[in-house]
Amino acid sequence: MEYEGQICRAPMERASFMLPVMVGCSYNQCRFCMLFKHLRFRILPLEQIEAELQRVKSLGGNPQTVFLGDGNAFCLDSERLLQITSLVHRYFPGCREINMDATVTSIAEKSDGELRALRDQGVRRLYLGIESGLDDVLAFMHKDHTIEQAYQQIERLHRYGFIYDAHMMTGIAGHGRGLENAEQLAQFFNRTQPGRIINFSLFLHRSAPLYQDIQRGAFSPADELENLVEERRLLQLLQLEYTEYDGFHDFLEFRVRGTLPQDQQQMIAALDREIAGQQERRSVFAYIA
Repeated sequence: MEYEGQICRAPMERASFMLPVMVGCSYNQCRFCMLFKHLRFRILPLEQIEAELQRVKSLGGNPQTVFLGDGNAFCLDSERLLQITSLVHRYFPGCREINMDATVTSIAEKSDGELRALRDQGVRRLYLGIESGLDDVLAFMHKDHTIEQAYQQIERLHRYGFIYDAHMMTGIAGHGRGLENAEQLAQFFNRTQPGRIINFSLFLHRSAPLYQDIQRGAFSPADELENLVEERRLLQLLQLEYTEYDGFHDFLEFRVRGTLPQDQQQMIAALDREIAGQQERRSVFAYIA
């Protein structure tokens, strides 16, 4: 497979066949993200997409799950998405679901009829970068939605049978605001009931716009101990029917994952142990200076 840029997708999609349909991210304005800043956004020709499907089929491939890459593939217009999904089913008759990243705005741009048609064509899971439960943080980070807009569009996804999965970041609210953010995120997730929550925890490269904000004093980062305490508070407050959870911390050899609610207490206990250990160590900040 020819792939331009860095592969980034939820860990739960590791067994999916990743089919590039675009290069980069159509939005590409989030202040913390450097995944796509070096790429020129463009939509891949349908002929190139079909050639990749033919190649995999010729090797005996018939995946049950296909993930459309790259950032925010749901931004493609419905006609193009339906062409792609039709090709997927033609070459992979065993495919049961087609998943991709989305934004609140890209959902809002789809009519009810378009959402219904995409769901009927096998689009199943949409991953949304919710990131924070605080509107002022979303605005500062240049996210393209408010909390209320997210509620509205996720309700539409549920109405038409999609599964919405959430990306979030402990630490994104900055120093001293982790517990506040955890409480607001818990309220949001309890109401919207995501199928999966992936906590990437804030990590910054020195070239990220948000790192420049740190240098000029406009943003005060939380250390990894604060991020762990925030994560613990979030897990403590979540009241979910069935949700897979996976939490990363780039600068710590620690990861907590499980299914809510059944693994909730075990994950909290693991966080308690890590928090106790971090309290005895020097502060760690998850950025490359």
